[in-house]
Amino acid sequence: MMLERLEKANISSNDLMTLGPVDVARRADVSIDQVRELTATLIAQLHAQLGFDESRNGHGEEEDATAKSGEKDTTPIWSHISTLDDDLDAALGGGFPAGQVCEITGESAAGKTQLLLTLLLAVQLAPPKGLGKTALYLSTEAPLSTTRLNQILTRHPYLSLLSESERPSLSRVQSAQLQDLESQDHVLRYQVPVQIARANVGLIIIDSIAANFRAEFDRAGAASSSDALARRSLQLTQLGSHLRDLARTHNVAIVVANQVLDRFGPIASYFDAAVTPTPLSQSSVSTQVSNANNNNAAPPQLSQQPVQVFSTNDPLSLDHQQRFFTGWGDQRFLRDLKTPSLGLTWTNQLSTRIVLLKQPILKPQDYLLGPGMEIVGWKRHLKVAFSAWSRDNNGVDGVEFEVCEEGIRSKKADDNTGTNEAT
Repeated sequence: MMLERLEKANISSNDLMTLGPVDVARRADVSIDQVRELTATLIAQLHAQLGFDESRNGHGEEEDATAKSGEKDTTPIWSHISTLDDDLDAALGGGFPAGQVCEITGESAAGKTQLLLTLLLAVQLAPPKGLGKTALYLSTEAPLSTTRLNQILTRHPYLSLLSESERPSLSRVQSAQLQDLESQDHVLRYQVPVQIARANVGLIIIDSIAANFRAEFDRAGAASSSDALARRSLQLTQLGSHLRDLARTHNVAIVVANQVLDRFGPIASYFDAAVTPTPLSQSSVSTQVSNANNNNAAPPQLSQQPVQVFSTNDPLSLDHQQRFFTGWGDQRFLRDLKTPSLGLTWTNQLSTRIVLLKQPILKPQDYLLGPGMEIVGWKRHLKVAFSAWSRDNNGVDGVEFEVCEEGIRSKKADDNTGTNEAT
C-alpha cells in the first residue's frame, strides 16, 4: 500500500534519501514513521552493496564507553594493501582497500606490472602495511615474472630489513593462466572462491582484464556488429558484478590492469591550446640568428593556433564527460590522449581507476631548430581518475614516480635521478 502511494506521487529512491521525511509523507499521504523506516532500510541495503561495515554503527554505546575510559580503539576500520611508498599511499588514501575492485591503467611500459608485483608482496605483510594473507595472480597475457618479483623482494629497502618470519615469500604467491573468456569465466566463478578459502587469499590480480575481450570481440567484422557489442556489454556487466561480489563476500582486494586505446578526432584536441612555433622562412631565420648575438634581443614570437575545445556542445555527452573518468583530457598541455579499454560499461563496474601517465623527456636543443626529437628518459605520474575513498587528481599530474630495482618509488621535487624502463 505504501509503495503504491510513493509510486503515484513519483517518489524515487533519491527523493527518500535527500528529502525530509515530513515532505515525503505529505506528498505521498503516508505516515512519517513509515517513511523513516523505509529510508533506513534503503540506506542499509546501499551500504551493504558498497561493502560498508554496519556492525560498527550498531555499537555506539561501546564506542562511547571506550572513549570515556581513555582507551584507544585499535580496531581497523578499513584494511589496505600498501604500495610500500608513503607518498603513493597518501595519494591513494592509504593504499588498495580490501572489499573493493580497483583498476590500474596506462600505456605499455608505464609501470603497471611493477606496481602489481609490489602489491603481491605487500599483501603478505602484517597490518597496517598489508593483510597478512596470500596473493593470487591471474594472467591473460605473459606469465608471472618470478625473477623480477624476487628482485623486488631482495632489493626493496623495507622488505630487505624484515626478519625471515616477517618477510614475504614467493611461495605465497599463486598464479594461473587465463587463455580465453571461457576459461576466465570458469576460473573466476568456480576455482577462485575455493582457492580463497583454502589459501587465505587477500589479493586477486588480473593482468590484464581487456586482453581476452579484445581477442574475442575485435576480430574482423565482430567489432562493428551491434549484437557483438551488446553481448560484450552484458559479459562485462556480469564480470564486474561477480568481481564485486567476490570482493565483498570474501573481503579481498581485487586489482585489475587495463590497456589503453589512442583517442582520435576532435576529442583529442580538448585542451590543445599550447602555443606552437610560427613557421620560419629562410630570411626570418637569418634575421633571428643575427639578433641572437644581441643580448637585448627577444626570443622568436610564438603564435596561438585556433582550438576546437569540444567535439559537441552537449555537456552531458560522452565526449565531454570522459575527461572526468578516463584520466586523460583534463590537463591543458597533455597532447597524446588515451582512453582505457572496454568503454563506459566497464568503467561503471569499478570503485576506483588509477592512471599511470608516461611522458617522454626530450633532449634539449637550440630553440631555432624546434623541439628535440631524441628521447633521453621518461617522466611517470600516478594519478587517481576517480575513487570511492580517495581524492581524485583531475586537472593535475598526480604523484611523480620512477621504476627501479626495488620496484616503484615516488620522486621528490629535488630528485634529479633518471628513470628506468618498465613493463
